Amino acid sequence: MSSSAPIGVFDSGLGGISVARQIAKDMPAEHVLYFGDSANAPYGVKTPEQVRALSFDIVERFVRQGIKAVVIACNTATSAAVNDDLREHYDIPIIGMEPALKVACDRGDVPSDPHHIPQRVIVAATPLTLRERKFAKLMDRFDSNNTIFKEPCPDLVEIVESGRLGDHDLVMRTLHGYFDQYDMEHIDSVVLGCTHFVFYRDYFRELLPERAAVIDGNEGTVRHLGVVLESLGKLAPEDATGGVELANSDLSERVTRLSRDLLNA
Repeated sequence: MSSSAPIGVFDSGLGGISVARQIAKDMPAEHVLYFGDSANAPYGVKTPEQVRALSFDIVERFVRQGIKAVVIACNTATSAAVNDDLREHYDIPIIGMEPALKVACDRGDVPSDPHHIPQRVIVAATPLTLRERKFAKLMDRFDSNNTIFKEPCPDLVEIVESGRLGDHDLVMRTLHGYFDQYDMEHIDSVVLGCTHFVFYRDYFRELLPERAAVIDGNEGTVRHLGVVLESLGKLAPEDATGGVELANSDLSERVTRLSRDLLNA
């Protein structure tokens, strides 16, 4: 496979565009083929078996297009163990995502203090991500000396998919509906455990006290992608012209326009 071959990036809908955008920013020589499965969104309320079947169909499409790697820009699909299943089936790098809980909890490790400062962390994600065994194993690594709250937020996916992200009143009302149960003054960070939620960063900043962090896994995922491609000698030439090519299972003009808007936001 040529180093100039594209990278396939997919999500249940439009959220993974935030990951494609990060790749374009951090790895500008790479050519990204993005596929959003908005016709079948949301994945977060489907069964793991349904998510696996949909994901295999998308990766098969990518393979026919000659991609050199796949990024599953969807915490839900990764949580359903799709990345492990796909790695057994395809001889190309498969990069999955998981909520950046380690980053949030590591904020309690201060170099000048040998004692870990317990963190109070909310993980906002889809229902499927939070109830899958993969997240339970991740949480087990950190919940002994941190307090971790799981908050499923399916309506946040729907707001992005329906193009209502700019409706400030709707978004804040929805966020308050999920998060008013917490004493935000004593929350150290919120982990955005769904790529759709990255588009809400400014809204979360409005909701949270200044001292609290808003954390997502996009930068870490793209950094890992770069390390994997470099180890295989598959990074695109530095003088290559990269970019993002958008496709979606929903062929409507509304989704096409919204996809472009989110990429260029």
